[in-house]
Amino acid sequence: MVKNITDPDARIANMEFASVYPHYLAKAVRKGRTQRELHQVIEWLTGFDDQTIQAQIEQKVNFTTFFERASLNPNAHRVTGLICGHRIEDIENPLTKKVRYLDKLVDELAKGRTMDKILRTR
Repeated sequence: MVKNITDPDARIANMEFASVYPHYLAKAVRKGRTQRELHQVIEWLTGFDDQTIQAQIEQKVNFTTFFERASLNPNAHRVTGLICGHRIEDIENPLTKKVRYLDKLVDELAKGRTMDKILRTR
């Protein structure tokens, strides 16, 4: 576990996925999307099915453990653009970049993009 929680990368590393997941879900639902679509996005990025996502929540894993357990999609590098004021492709910390991939995918879902565009199938 990373100790220096004043460092933004360390804060992200120690943040529990279970504490962020309800915000992802609320954002998606508020914008007319479904939990199933959110899970489809998470599964595309991480390889986690519904049961595995639920297990990560129940085990209260931090993002470090969450992404250590994940099988990152080989097309994840195609997730680009701005998130939280930072260009994803310029983020140097590998874990922070993965978390921002997830944030960006959830943003795209909430903005109404089609699933084929979100999942980079085209």
